[in-house]
Amino acid sequence: MSQTITPRVRTLVLLLLAVTGMLLAGAAPASAHAALLGSDPQQGVVVDKAPTEVSLTFSEKVAMNNDSMRVLDPQGKRVDAGKPDNISGTTYSVQLRSGLRDGTYTVAYQVVSADSHPVGGAYTFSIGAPSKTVATGGQAVGSGPVGWLYGFGRYASYAGFIVLAGGAAFVLACWQRGSGVRALQRLVVSGWVTLTAATLALLLLRGSYTTSGKIGDIFDLDLLGQVLQTKTGAALVSRLLLLAAAALFVAVLFGAYDKRDDEEKRDLTFGLAIGGVVVAAGLASSWAMAEHASTGLQPGIAMPVDVIHLLAVAAWLGGLVALLVALFRAPADTPIDTSAVRRFSRVAFGSVLALVATGAYQAWRQVGSWSALTGTRYGQLLLVKIGLVVLLVGIAGISRRWTGRLAETVAAKDVTKTKAGTEQPAKQREPAAAGKGAAGGKSSGGGDARRAAQLARQRAAVDTARQKRLRDADPNRFGLRRSVMAEAAVAVVLLAVTTVLTQTEPGRTVEEAKAATSSSDSSSSTSAGAVTLDMPFDTGGQDGKGVVRLDIDPARVGGNEMHVYVQRPNGRAFDIPEVKVAFTLATKNIGPLPVSPDHIATGHWAASGVQIPMAGDWKVAVTVRTSDIDQTTVTKNAQIG
Repeated sequence: MSQTITPRVRTLVLLLLAVTGMLLAGAAPASAHAALLGSDPQQGVVVDKAPTEVSLTFSEKVAMNNDSMRVLDPQGKRVDAGKPDNISGTTYSVQLRSGLRDGTYTVAYQVVSADSHPVGGAYTFSIGAPSKTVATGGQAVGSGPVGWLYGFGRYASYAGFIVLAGGAAFVLACWQRGSGVRALQRLVVSGWVTLTAATLALLLLRGSYTTSGKIGDIFDLDLLGQVLQTKTGAALVSRLLLLAAAALFVAVLFGAYDKRDDEEKRDLTFGLAIGGVVVAAGLASSWAMAEHASTGLQPGIAMPVDVIHLLAVAAWLGGLVALLVALFRAPADTPIDTSAVRRFSRVAFGSVLALVATGAYQAWRQVGSWSALTGTRYGQLLLVKIGLVVLLVGIAGISRRWTGRLAETVAAKDVTKTKAGTEQPAKQREPAAAGKGAAGGKSSGGGDARRAAQLARQRAAVDTARQKRLRDADPNRFGLRRSVMAEAAVAVVLLAVTTVLTQTEPGRTVEEAKAATSSSDSSSSTSAGAVTLDMPFDTGGQDGKGVVRLDIDPARVGGNEMHVYVQRPNGRAFDIPEVKVAFTLATKNIGPLPVSPDHIATGHWAASGVQIPMAGDWKVAVTVRTSDIDQTTVTKNAQIG
């Protein structure tokens, strides 16, 4: 029977790997999680006077180096000077050289978002009049062979963690006799090896992945040193240290623990369970502290929720893989019993409840609206994931029914055997005993003891094989195996979709970027002499994101009417404690000229008689305060007069 099962399992594994490859191949190479909300100068704008700096505003804080913001002239030569600076909140600027000629300039950026994912892009603006340009934005961040290797490494790390944590949990919580099963030992150890190798690979690939994307830079020690100073590098190193503790845990589980009797195992199980949960939670935290959960809304709540989510996934899917191995590969003398399957069913049910609760919170946090759920790639992938989870739960229900039938069959067989043993006539038992005595006497009288031992082993092997054939022929056990294998197949696809999901820009960020882009289309527009400026802001606190719109009419020297409107990313009016405005004309050393507008209505402030003493390219700074401690200043230039 095992010779016919092995090819099926091998074929299934190859099929699942192919499906996983197609899913990963269809994913974006490195979808950004920090979106560009605005720029100054803006995309495609033609300015009369050369700007002194270029600024970019992102949806979250980003990490930059000397080459993160590059400004190229029409001939492709760099005209930026110095290192990019964080001027306020999530706005970054780089100074430009003086004496820039007319033509089209390219702004190329390549940064790392707060949730560890690289983001890059480029846009153009013109001075005087548009011209031809040879400059390009360069290679897409995270693409190419390094990007694919990094994506595969992420998938392997998730898979290794699930098999390691889930397999160990299955042994401790569901089938303690499984600690002596060689196949389960190999499964858990392979999870540890996979996670360790993937973590080391990610650490080496990280520098090239977020910068050049070149294979040759994978072993660049300078880049590795820079990675170790980042949040992601610290998380990967922490994971490696925790894996050393996990190795000790696995050694005890399959060494000292397996050699204890049942009474001693019960005493040791509690201590091992506590240690295992601590190590598993630490490993899960290495993802939570460096990815989606660590930035955006409510990170203090999101990170613990993310840890619980990962542990529930491992307990369910990793335990499922362990159950599959136990059903197919457990030796005949140590078969998995129905009580172990029932215990795993209860563990899986609790894990599903935890996944539903934590998944609902994560979906709200990352999507934020129904339109983002159906209109963004992140939302669509999330719907696919939900569908796969529902399918997995449905198949698990079928497995529960097969388990119940198998338990009834086993109980019925035990009753039959008991009755048969008590009803066996004494006359049938006596000749058998006499025969054994005669055989024993004959053997002791000169038979070959080694041959007798060999025959005994052969009889035991034949009996074991017969028992295995009978057990495998049980339709209920066969049905349980098929349903568990189907669960494992869906679980592998679910893991692939989850990996792609973690590399995709959240729907909430996409919606905010769209709102900011639509606002910036009308930014700095002039109508009958009026000037309108739209500036996204992020104070860094809870509910700290929005867009401030400033209208100056008629935007000329002398008195002006000024209106300030503050909106949430979804366009609704946003009432905040304080708004202040200041005007600066740096070329003439004028300012800052402060203006304190009066609160008129929800999200609306106004001031009359705002004096602009001289025509020029004025820097308008708006300070917004969203709480007692959270405030930021956003700036934009406007031609007044």
